[in-house]
Amino acid sequence: MKSRKKPKLIANITGILLLVVMPALSKASDYEALFKKGNAAYGKEQYQEAIGIYQQILTGGCHSSVVYFNLGNAYFKLGDIPSALLNFEKAHKLSPGDEDVNFNIYFANSKTSDKVEPAREFFALRWWHNIILHYSISTLATLSILLFIFGSLLLIVYVYANIVFVKKAAFYLGILLLLSGVSSVFIANRQEHYLNDYQQAIIFSGSVNVRSAPIDQAVTLFVLHEGTKVKILDDNNGWIKVQLANGTEGWIQQTDVKNI
Repeated sequence: MKSRKKPKLIANITGILLLVVMPALSKASDYEALFKKGNAAYGKEQYQEAIGIYQQILTGGCHSSVVYFNLGNAYFKLGDIPSALLNFEKAHKLSPGDEDVNFNIYFANSKTSDKVEPAREFFALRWWHNIILHYSISTLATLSILLFIFGSLLLIVYVYANIVFVKKAAFYLGILLLLSGVSSVFIANRQEHYLNDYQQAIIFSGSVNVRSAPIDQAVTLFVLHEGTKVKILDDNNGWIKVQLANGTEGWIQQTDVKNI
């Protein structure tokens, strides 16, 4: 009797797992097929069709750095620099250390009208940002899991090993891996905090008057053009306070931008 219940329980669990996993695998397969179709359209220089396919993938819930990257490339080929930059920046948020993404952002920015020189960042802060943005959150999450697993296994070896040298090596290496895992989790948390709190947007209007206050009658401080990236500091009844990379601030209407 007991020996029959166990296979039945395992069968039930397996069935539940299949119900959960199979749709996800099927969806992933559909996304992969669409991605290949989009790439094929891009390769034939059918950029508008490729854009529609990449957008379909994103609408379906698959927010991937490579999809945003290719979508940005398709927009760039059509001469739509603001849309290209918007998608390159979204790819950057998912994979901040990707050199191809960062180069395309730099290259697309060279095609915009406003040349804003960024304010010099304190070297320690720049060093810290380089650390937390070097790997994507998904990579850091995978790394931390592996470090925790191997660190735990080494501590198990430490408990059961009879050789002194092996015990010492397993203990110290296991502790080192566990601490590295904690560090990976901390860095991933700091990256998520930085990217979520650092709200940015791309100007999509041809030209925008940046005003001293959130009203139409306020003094125009300067003018921005499409494709320029701004940091969002505040909002007020359809207006947003923005800051450029050089520290200059002012107010523009929310409808002039698209959030990254």
